[in-house]
Amino acid sequence: MSESLMEAVPGFDQPIAVLKHCHDKIRKQLKTLQNLLSHLPAHGADAAAQGAAQAVLKYFNTAAHLHHADEEQDLLPMLEATATGADLELISALKPRILEQHQQMDKDWHILNSQLERIAAGTSAALSADDVARFVQSYTAHMETEESQVAPMAKRLFSPAQMQIMGDAMQRRRGISAEPEPVAQEAAPTVTAAAIAGGIALADLRMDYGRASLSEEDTLDDPVAQFTKWFGEAMKAQVNEPNAMSVATVGSDGRPTSRIVLIKQYDERGFTWYTNYDSQKGRQLAEHPHAALLFFWPELERQVRIEGRVERTSAEESDKYFYSRPVKSQLAAIASKQSAPIANRAAMEARYAAVEAESGGQPRRPDHWGGYRLVPDRLEFWQGRRSRFHDRIVYTRQADGSWTRERIQP
Repeated sequence: MSESLMEAVPGFDQPIAVLKHCHDKIRKQLKTLQNLLSHLPAHGADAAAQGAAQAVLKYFNTAAHLHHADEEQDLLPMLEATATGADLELISALKPRILEQHQQMDKDWHILNSQLERIAAGTSAALSADDVARFVQSYTAHMETEESQVAPMAKRLFSPAQMQIMGDAMQRRRGISAEPEPVAQEAAPTVTAAAIAGGIALADLRMDYGRASLSEEDTLDDPVAQFTKWFGEAMKAQVNEPNAMSVATVGSDGRPTSRIVLIKQYDERGFTWYTNYDSQKGRQLAEHPHAALLFFWPELERQVRIEGRVERTSAEESDKYFYSRPVKSQLAAIASKQSAPIANRAAMEARYAAVEAESGGQPRRPDHWGGYRLVPDRLEFWQGRRSRFHDRIVYTRQADGSWTRERIQP
């Protein structure tokens, strides 16, 4: 027998098929929920019920959030940027409904989550049939809309390049490298080039991490691999916007300035964001091509400080990211003379309208907009501890490219 008996799982080169596969998994978890309703009255919160509750909790507390993010941050924006005519009208009408449904299903899930946690712990056998029915019905109708209207449109409109961009983003969201690189040691995670999107606000996590610690033995030999490890933990914990970072630069007058931007990629080469080269930070980097980055994840009581020289990304890299953005964001990048004074909001809107008319719906990346990559020479991993007696582990790049690692005092 040559054919496999295992269910074929689509790869991320078929992102729409992956989304459908996620729907199939959701349907299985919804069926488990319904089975629990009939199991619990007869058997209580026995081992089988606890295992089923744990499986449902695990899926909807992790994978479901990633699936929603795939749709909200990749699928729907790309459709809006690509669709025209009747397709654009349809997706413009569907998008707010889909986002509202996501929010409502999250609220419904929080109600079930508390019930399932007690079942998983074996302390209760109570599960509301009304709550389960509402959740199952909402998700089922939601998936049917996406499968009958959204997915077929994406398959019809997306080019192979767009499918690749979307698939790569979905992989990176899950901490999977689109282009795997060999790791130096078995315990080190793969260092990925991550186009990361914002996370989901987390409640009640601080108690779990209030007594966390960081020792030299806890950290990996390579600081970018260590960053990958911590970033993945921040994503898993659903930290609010784990990709937000402060970028500090210095002007010719020696005065520092800082602002929050979103990291779009990172790998062994460095940490990348995109902006207007003529902005204040762009002018300062032209004068002093060094910067400091700061990631702060209060839910985990962690921060990462990164320092190094800054270089521009290649035109090809800037093009790839620019054209992956929604058209409206592309137009805004062209219309805005970032950091330059302007009379009022009306003047900004008029400038945007003029650029939109000139572009004919196909804006081109301007020369003044692109990426910066910070090539690190120092990274500090900070773990909050009680009584302000924090843990701080610092990596410093040596002349030969290797890294030293040491503890410094809080």
